[in-house]
Amino acid sequence: LIPHPKGKYQLEDESAHLDEMPLMMSEEGFENDESDYHTLPRARITRRERGLEWFVCGGWKFLCTSCCDWLINVCQRKKELKARTVWLGCPEKCEEKHPRNSIKNQKYNVFTFIPGVLYEQFKFFLNLYFLVVSCSQFVPALKIGYLYTYWAPLGFVMAVTIAREAIDEFRRFQRDKEMNSQLYSKLTVRGKVQVKSSDIQVGDLIIVEKIVASVLFISVYQKVGCGVEASCVDSYCDVFVQLSDRCSFFFSIFQDLFSISAYVYAQKPQLDIHSFEGTFTRDDSDPPIHESLSIENTLWASTIVASGTVIGVVIYTGKETRSVMNTSNPKNKVGLLDLELNQLTKALFLALVVLSVVMVTLQGFAGPWYRNLFRFLLLFSYIIPISLRVNLDMGKAAYGWMIMKDENIPGTVVRTSTIPEELGRLVYLLTDKTVTKAKALYSPARTLTQNEMVFKRLHLGTVSYGTDTMDEIQSHVLNSYLQVHSQTSGHNPSSAPLRRSQSSTPKVKKSVSSRIHEAVKAIALCHNVTPVYEARTGITGETEFAEADQDFSDENRTYQASSPDEVALVRWTESVGLTLVSRDLASMQLKTPSGQVLTYCILQMFPFTSESKRMGIIVRDEATAEITFYMKGADVAMSTIVQYNDWLEEECGNMAREGLRTLVVAKRTLTEEQYQDFESRYSQAKLSIHDRTLKVAAVVESLEREMELLCLTGVEDQLQADVRPTLEMLRNAGIKIWMLTGDKLETATCIAKSSHLVSRTQDIHIFRPVTNRGEAHLELNAFRRKHDCALVISGDSLEVCLRYYEHELVELACQCPAVVCCRCSPTQKAHIVTLLRQHTRKRTCAIGDGGNDVSMIQAADCGIGIEGKEGKQASLAADFSITQFRHIGRLLMVHGRNSYKRSAALGQFVMHRGLIISTMQAVFSSVFYFASVPLYQGFLMVGYATIYTMFPVFSLVLDQDVKPEMAILYPELYKDLTKGRSLSFKTFLIWVLISIYQGGILMYGALLLFEAEFVHVVAISFTALILTELLMVALTIRTWHWLMVVAEFLSLGCYVASLAFLNEYFGIGRVSFGAFLDVAFITTVTFLWKVSAITVVSCLPLYVLKYLKRKLSPPSYSKLSS
Repeated sequence: LIPHPKGKYQLEDESAHLDEMPLMMSEEGFENDESDYHTLPRARITRRERGLEWFVCGGWKFLCTSCCDWLINVCQRKKELKARTVWLGCPEKCEEKHPRNSIKNQKYNVFTFIPGVLYEQFKFFLNLYFLVVSCSQFVPALKIGYLYTYWAPLGFVMAVTIAREAIDEFRRFQRDKEMNSQLYSKLTVRGKVQVKSSDIQVGDLIIVEKIVASVLFISVYQKVGCGVEASCVDSYCDVFVQLSDRCSFFFSIFQDLFSISAYVYAQKPQLDIHSFEGTFTRDDSDPPIHESLSIENTLWASTIVASGTVIGVVIYTGKETRSVMNTSNPKNKVGLLDLELNQLTKALFLALVVLSVVMVTLQGFAGPWYRNLFRFLLLFSYIIPISLRVNLDMGKAAYGWMIMKDENIPGTVVRTSTIPEELGRLVYLLTDKTVTKAKALYSPARTLTQNEMVFKRLHLGTVSYGTDTMDEIQSHVLNSYLQVHSQTSGHNPSSAPLRRSQSSTPKVKKSVSSRIHEAVKAIALCHNVTPVYEARTGITGETEFAEADQDFSDENRTYQASSPDEVALVRWTESVGLTLVSRDLASMQLKTPSGQVLTYCILQMFPFTSESKRMGIIVRDEATAEITFYMKGADVAMSTIVQYNDWLEEECGNMAREGLRTLVVAKRTLTEEQYQDFESRYSQAKLSIHDRTLKVAAVVESLEREMELLCLTGVEDQLQADVRPTLEMLRNAGIKIWMLTGDKLETATCIAKSSHLVSRTQDIHIFRPVTNRGEAHLELNAFRRKHDCALVISGDSLEVCLRYYEHELVELACQCPAVVCCRCSPTQKAHIVTLLRQHTRKRTCAIGDGGNDVSMIQAADCGIGIEGKEGKQASLAADFSITQFRHIGRLLMVHGRNSYKRSAALGQFVMHRGLIISTMQAVFSSVFYFASVPLYQGFLMVGYATIYTMFPVFSLVLDQDVKPEMAILYPELYKDLTKGRSLSFKTFLIWVLISIYQGGILMYGALLLFEAEFVHVVAISFTALILTELLMVALTIRTWHWLMVVAEFLSLGCYVASLAFLNEYFGIGRVSFGAFLDVAFITTVTFLWKVSAITVVSCLPLYVLKYLKRKLSPPSYSKLSS
């Protein structure tokens, strides 16, 4: 993460004119059309004037949010972060109070739960409207019916919502409690004690296995160091830390740590995960010891020690750890479908006001017209159905239950039950490269790769070996070492000169066997891998750390390195017969196929850097005293170093197209005089004060000339199961996939190719590193001229471009079929997600598996976490948790589709149910000279929305238009969902017209056919209404389920029973007319055929229209079903 400059950004002279320069479409325009430099790039984004229109269209919400944020900042003054002095093992000496070391993913606390939930619910127009309507019933002049008619549904909605939120919050509390209660070993004067994670304090000495706070190395139990799984550090890969006696502070027993007076001075907590500055001081020695500390001495929270054991002193806890500081606070996510329904309820409210005004106008504004207006508003209030929220919330709970019970995606957990429909509306999927990385030692889930490299190809120039021909290499290595061994045993004195003479004549054409031998030996020596042997467990169950007790067998050996591809190379040399058995800071040992151990002294090490793109090592063979300089690196860096050849570039391209990570291996034999000369110049360069880095690089480059090219290797980063078909499915579904990773550019590019995120025929535009506005401008112009190519950009360049050309970069990137952002920090990942949401207005999904992905997951519209070896942090913070990346295909294509389609149908049908009864009320009031008298009394209105129609309507959550197998086989069907056609103003207007037609037919039909029995109009019209609703549910259903049939007959049975036992509710205006239902009348043939006739007239035309539409213009899914 590159921090923003503290002062003003100073532009170079040649880029100063860019302040007035728009991005050009061509290079000619950029060079020649200087007269058009009149607008700032950012100024081209139109800004809305802050007037009345701005206030009405959302400005009020912005102002309220700003005021609330200001009040919160005033009430909760943010603590100023300061540097700290941490005494080893003495937390009580800390001068300041530090936060508790606890994880908190909860949204509320005991005091904010009820106010917070009520605010989140009443900010929706639907609920706020019904609250006002219910409160109006306390005014006698406005009272329409009984209070329970309005308060009972509203109370039920709030009870369901609060219960659902309480369950979700309690689950978060339980998960947090489980994580905070994990036990860790803490060192005290009395020995080891077990403490909870939440009880760890700054200054505690803990024995590290999995880190839950930011700690510093104090001691390790292996002379060569310890392996660390660094989930949040740098490139999110295995980090092997080489610690010398000088900087790791060895202590023989635990008590030694408490017998000294020492402290660590650490910088203040900050976001940057790539740097750390501090000092270690021991002031009870003579002279006092002062050592500098850097990022290599730290272990950030959420990392795992892969081998060995570390004692660390805690320097940051809780909210001050790097992982938490890079994580945003959890927020309430609202689905797009809920926002769309909220807009439709506003349209319904407008229709309600218009209808009420029309009624009062037709009355001639007689009497207290304003009171009549408000009474009409209350009479027609069922236009906006309060049961909409209840049905949708219960539907969401049902979708979540179906997802978790799906046997095809076992282990899936729905952690946020409010946004399952978002899974069916996604346009952008942002994934971490490592979500599917895992070794067998840990949980097997990561994002795209397993971070487990496999050696695939060895090319020697004239011959190439693949996985099926590795046995040939093994036989060549065996024969060559057997030959050397026999020469050594038979002619020991002359063996060294013989080998020296062979190496001094490189012009002689070597045999394939000798070339393979040299290549394998170079690969086995040129690396920073260390074999690690786990300590044995004693009888008491505690680990015995004595070196003599360690098991050095092949089965107990594991390899640790800073890069997994280095481990893959060493494992491959072991498989072909040359095994790395031990290594320390000064030497390494190899075991040959015959069992002989070869020892090599490490004279110099040149580690890999992102600038050099290569690493080297100088070793001396103890048997022959031969000094060899080995080097390996990327082809772009090595092509100018090795001797001339005509195959390297072509073969590198071939391997890259296969998605393999290539490394070029070369060597140079040095004489003793050459090495001594180099060492003296190298030492002088390292002691220089000015331009030390440049001078050291210049000395090393003096060796990197005319090196002998040995081989080209190809390593594959293994993908998780079915990653390629899953990505292919998502692409066919119209989802654009972005990969955000902390890996190096070359690694990220290889993963993008091997996973088929970028197809083999697709061009890749690698965004050159830029440091200022001028370079960013030129590079963006170059990128604009590319068409249909994937973009690869680094975090540093991204930061510069977003600072000056945010809108242009996002606009161009969104046109790419795939985007890869490498070297991204957690904060940058979240920033990218936020930018996509703001600029595209499309739904985004972020998927990750580590603590570094939490910010990205929380910033996205839909966050998916995978439980992996980096722990459960991402899984706990996500909205949905899965166990494997391939499960995302079924989650989106099947469950996302069903959730959105079902909720859209359910929402519109509930609105139809309210509109039809409001239409009947309007007709009834018109007949009775526009009187504000209710057609149906309290119980009937409550029963209509609940017991009479609830079960059939809610059974729509079981409906499906396409079988799951078909949805996965044809992912193109998903594209229609992102267009939002299932719920739009068009479909809404269709349902409004249907409601007006059916309401008019039911009411006018009842009045027309029952003139002689006018007192029975309530029973007649209500019976026809219930039958119409049941038939409309049957008309809407696309795939029948046995529970749907049960719901239909159950509701019908409940209604028939109520006709017999609740007849007093079916009179017209019971108080004013005193009419009651005549049970004998409803059993007559006349009643039955007239009710049936009204119902048929209201429903039959719709059935005919639906049949004609399916025949003439069938939807895409119906073609597949047939």
